[in-house]
Amino acid sequence: MSLLPVADAQARLLALATRRPAEQLPISHCAGRWLADDIMALRSQPWADLSAMDGYAIRGGEWPGPWSITAESMAGGVVPPPLMPGESCRIFTGAPLPLGADTVLIQEDAAVLNDVLRPRGPKPIMGRNVRMAGSDFHVGQRLLVAGTALGPAQIALAVLGGHGALPVGGRLRIALISTGNELVAPGEPAPPGALPSSNAPMIAALLNSLPCDVMDMGIVPDTLRAMTKALERCAGADIIVSTGGASVGDHDFVRPAFTRAGGNLEFWKIRMRPGKPMMAGTLGSAVFLGLPGNPGSAFVTALLFLSPLVRHMAGASDPFPRTSTALLAKPLPATGQRDEYLRAYRDAAGVTCLSSQDSAAASSLAQADCLILRAAASAPATAGEQVVILPL
Repeated sequence: MSLLPVADAQARLLALATRRPAEQLPISHCAGRWLADDIMALRSQPWADLSAMDGYAIRGGEWPGPWSITAESMAGGVVPPPLMPGESCRIFTGAPLPLGADTVLIQEDAAVLNDVLRPRGPKPIMGRNVRMAGSDFHVGQRLLVAGTALGPAQIALAVLGGHGALPVGGRLRIALISTGNELVAPGEPAPPGALPSSNAPMIAALLNSLPCDVMDMGIVPDTLRAMTKALERCAGADIIVSTGGASVGDHDFVRPAFTRAGGNLEFWKIRMRPGKPMMAGTLGSAVFLGLPGNPGSAFVTALLFLSPLVRHMAGASDPFPRTSTALLAKPLPATGQRDEYLRAYRDAAGVTCLSSQDSAAASSLAQADCLILRAAASAPATAGEQVVILPL
């Protein structure tokens, strides 16, 4: 089986998925979710012409006055009566302008004596210090499109648009299986030959900010029967993830167990380093991902495949992590026949590749704050050259 390019594998993975049904949530519970439908404004903002400053509402064409002060307008109050010629209105930030007013003379440029207003500064530009009705958005306007990630700014916009609840993509159920006779539970004694099981906690932490419930199905021994039963126990999950046992060794039982459990393999082996032996398919209504067992490989494949899959199924229109660029601090050799995702760190000198890229090395993974992306068959890169990075 030939190695599948990363972008092709990502596209084929998402094509396997069915998005979770939408749910209506109170606005206070919507952060970190994705909109399931477009959101339209139920009101205009501002609702009327409002003052942007404390001062006096006037007719700009009557400059330089004087004006008699005949009314007062405060935020949250009713619209004051219309201004007649020669009249002005004391006004405060956020308050509605009276009909006829088109300019606010700020209080620092105003002189008032016996309720008569005179300017003591330059003539303001017509319309200055006024927030016009509907200048932010108007009723019926589309505020947010389906698939938008809901952060603080988007939530504020939806609330100002009149919404107290929003339709969002549903939460997912994710089952994690750790395979390997050598594994012991986190915190348990690890005698010679044993290895603390770190992948499930790492992946759960990676998914922590996403709308999903993670079920740790525990450690499964390296036998075909145990792995098959573990997969069967995952019924009801939207995504099933195993780590380890996805290669072709005598004790790698994930692929045959997946087939025995009734799974349909979509692809296996990716043109990437680390992460080559990853596999994907469907098992019943669930999407299945078989990730490599080494923590570096498991992390990179979870970042590039699992996280985008969760975002896509939760309603994201753009589920993939965003790359950026940085200047290389130290040279890099040419790449081989696979795309490389190199653990690296950034400082004032630029971005530096960590010396250890062993997929089993957790220390370099913890030191990295980005991955350098290098396409297959790339020429050597020199210091000062711009490279693509994926911030972590």
